[in-house]
Amino acid sequence: MYAILDIETTGGQYNEEGITEIAIYKFDGHEVVDQFISLVNPEKPIQPFVVKLTGINNAMLRSAPKFYEVAKRIIEITEGCIVVAHNASFDYRILQTEFRRLGFKFQKQTLCTVELSKKLLPGHASYSLGKLVRALGIPMADRHRATGDAMATVKLFKMLLAQDVEKEIVISLVKTEIKSGMSPKLLDIVENLPSKTGIYYIHNEKGDLIYIGKSKNIKKRVNQHFTGTTNKCKKMQLEVYAVTFEETGSELIALLKESEEIKINKPIYNRSQRKTLFQWALYPVKDENGYLSLLIQKADGRKKEITSYTSLQEGKNSLFKITDQFNLCQKINGLYDTKNACFKYKIKECDGACIGEVSPEEYNDRVQEFIESNLFENENMVIIDRGRSLQERSAVLIENGIYKGYCFYDLNYQITNIEVLKNILIPMQNNRDTRNIIQGFLRKNRVMKIIKF
Repeated sequence: MYAILDIETTGGQYNEEGITEIAIYKFDGHEVVDQFISLVNPEKPIQPFVVKLTGINNAMLRSAPKFYEVAKRIIEITEGCIVVAHNASFDYRILQTEFRRLGFKFQKQTLCTVELSKKLLPGHASYSLGKLVRALGIPMADRHRATGDAMATVKLFKMLLAQDVEKEIVISLVKTEIKSGMSPKLLDIVENLPSKTGIYYIHNEKGDLIYIGKSKNIKKRVNQHFTGTTNKCKKMQLEVYAVTFEETGSELIALLKESEEIKINKPIYNRSQRKTLFQWALYPVKDENGYLSLLIQKADGRKKEITSYTSLQEGKNSLFKITDQFNLCQKINGLYDTKNACFKYKIKECDGACIGEVSPEEYNDRVQEFIESNLFENENMVIIDRGRSLQERSAVLIENGIYKGYCFYDLNYQITNIEVLKNILIPMQNNRDTRNIIQGFLRKNRVMKIIKF
């Protein structure tokens, strides 16, 4: 007998999630013989991204039963059953955590339909529940709700049982006790990390740095490394001995520190980041008619770029916005391939530079306006953002387009001029990457204040 289940949670920190909805279908291998479906009051707020995903909000759960009120029914319906779920380690861990809070040890044999699908149905591009059932033609309703996901798992499991005629693979994958996803050593390391913005350093037993990363939530990110299944994650899990960290409060400072320290320390698992981070750049190129084009090309250190991007797609998305903002032409900027007028001209949002209705001089003035607004060479500014606590602010100094460093200062300590700031500045390396990190960050994110001088 199988208890096929799905659980929706509040989201949040590892082992601190609460159940918001549970659906269990008791399945005898042929049909569903019993079921239990209920919303659950988790007695804690739901993370906003989970509300968007599931549609379950705090108001819906106020009158729902609390977990202790449904615990007896869960024990009854799962009695004598193997617990089956898509990514069983997650659902089983959540149930065990809830029962542990009640002082009860919930222990069952478990079977994961992700592992079973990979064995019996190899070659699928994705084994996520939604994509897998769609590929197999299994109808699915109420995606990301417990009842919809659990019923889809029932139908998937029925198909998998039919594939495994001798039931050898099913039996081989039944687990008496699912591992928590992390060894006690890794759990201890994660437990001591903060859920704050900053840099983290993963060390091996010799004390060597094997990985450096940045995150807006250090604990969550390291937890992802320690539960990840990629080759890199598995190697790090075997080698890690300790994780140290430095809180920065500011994501910009975390990005800048990460870039510099990877270049200095060259950790073995940061290979791709040792090289320059920005491999595409925006260049001004005069066409045969005298019009200045803005083109995304592979970064070339010998040419003077306006700004850089981490990917071609990021560059194109940015160039579309620039073209709109400065009333430029999509065709001239290589965004619209045609021998005639560009699309914007057809809808009267381009004044016709693409077909010679605007002189190169007039058009190029607009391009020049954009270039000057993005030139970093002569920039003098201080970027003020959040610090490591509510009483603190961070400051990043750029002088004549050169990144000088960063500092933290107390709100009671007023930064009255640049010389005062320089006295407490932590100097940092300036290079092409730092300039582009700062430009890219300001392009995408709001900071508290920018002081130009």
